[in-house]
Amino acid sequence: MALPVAFFALFFAWPVAAITARGLKAEGTWHLGRFAEVLGRSDIRHVLWFTTWQALASTALTLLIALPAAWVFARLEFPGKQVLRAVVTVPFVLPTVVVGTAFLALVGHGGLLDELWGVRLDTTVWAILLAHVFFNYAVVVRTVGGLWGQLDPRQEEAARMLGASPLRAWRRVTLPALAPAVAAAALMVFLFTFTSFGVVQILGGPTFSTLEVEIYRQTSEVFDLTTAAVLTLVQFAAVGAILAVHAWTVRRRETALRLVDASGTARRPRGAGQWALLGGVLATVAVLLVLPLGVLVRRSLDAPGFAYYRALTDADGGTFLVAPLHAVWTSLEYAVAATGIALVVGALAAAALARRDAGRLMRGFDALLMLPLGVSAVTVGFGFLIALDEPPLDLRQSWFLVPLAQALVGAPFVVRTMLPVLRAVDTRLREAAAVLGASPWRVWREVDLPLVRRALLVAAGFAFAVSLGEFGATVFIARPDNPTLPVAVARLLSRPGELNYGQAMALSTILMVVCAAALLVLERLRTDRTGEF
Repeated sequence: MALPVAFFALFFAWPVAAITARGLKAEGTWHLGRFAEVLGRSDIRHVLWFTTWQALASTALTLLIALPAAWVFARLEFPGKQVLRAVVTVPFVLPTVVVGTAFLALVGHGGLLDELWGVRLDTTVWAILLAHVFFNYAVVVRTVGGLWGQLDPRQEEAARMLGASPLRAWRRVTLPALAPAVAAAALMVFLFTFTSFGVVQILGGPTFSTLEVEIYRQTSEVFDLTTAAVLTLVQFAAVGAILAVHAWTVRRRETALRLVDASGTARRPRGAGQWALLGGVLATVAVLLVLPLGVLVRRSLDAPGFAYYRALTDADGGTFLVAPLHAVWTSLEYAVAATGIALVVGALAAAALARRDAGRLMRGFDALLMLPLGVSAVTVGFGFLIALDEPPLDLRQSWFLVPLAQALVGAPFVVRTMLPVLRAVDTRLREAAAVLGASPWRVWREVDLPLVRRALLVAAGFAFAVSLGEFGATVFIARPDNPTLPVAVARLLSRPGELNYGQAMALSTILMVVCAAALLVLERLRTDRTGEF
């Protein structure tokens, strides 16, 4: 456990503390009174209000649209279900920059809706809300649907036999059992939308700004580190409260349910109602998830002869010091290195947390491992530049700085993927191997590894996908001669001109294809049929 603790302390806690302390410190003294001054500003109050309001609205809209799909995946069996599950999950692992770009191509100036009906939503909150639903649809489908598929359907059938209507049986029997999963999914969606950066940065324009976007603006454009530090602490407190409630809901879900084998609960659709619901879910997936990605691909092919893709091989000397296509290979190299780091750190942390004698302190560390997903990535990235600039950890000029930042985001996914599998390993197997003289390393190699190998591969896939799309921290620390794909897309979108816009669409399409391919591989390696992450 020493290595994971040291890793998170050195590359997460220290950079965040360093940049926050520098922001709060002025002229050698601490100005904690600046909290009231910063939070009392009307523009900051507007940011706090919009951040909270859009997160609540996005969460409610996501639950409303995704819960029917959760039931379909849990209770119905139909051809192409595995492929559809992968399609539903692809948006979640896409970089937020790609999501914002896809919706910009759909609803922005010159987008599909603008061409067909003259409708533009790029500067309205609806574009942001729909993009958040697009991004978080899979969180609800897989979290709630995974548990729903394991609920014993005979309980609801018994209520129906006693005279309850279908709605009443669902409300009195199924909904209370699903409540912990629904709450956990809602909290995760709220967390992701509360800390939204790439989507709001691209679609929000100058009108709408979340805490994360405002931290970035105050840090990189206004250079007001005090305001950025105050907002970072506010976001940190909010994220800590969300994660504490989420951990409580997860414990309820693990201890208060009677579950069955998920493979025996799904049936072919019966009756017009079930067929209609399946058709509605397929239509929603097609319009809400597939259409924006299709428009993204179409925009990348607008110029004849794949001109936008061919332009990616030329360096213009302005936006990039190298050809934009170089970002593809750079991103792949960084993502592979970040995946290796995340696997080592996450696997060791999961192994320690899976121990039967893990106490309250270890469970608290489990919750802390999720903090990198919610704490300002902008703060982490800028903190890297501030904290890691002196020997023996002077990494500001090292290419290794980017994989370290990406691994912070990938490690929690490794822990969340491997922990349930490691907890399911029969401890008597380990004890028998130890009695026969096997060392702890050999016990892991001979007993644990064969049982968790597939989960390890799934964890590697998720870590690779999220590392490939990390943007908030990487935008600060990626060097101009080695930009990552998300950073390259954002830079191209920030410059006027049809060619820059087309190149951004082409790079986003390449990034989408790589992430989708990784997701399809994950679906084949999945160790269970519950549909959870």
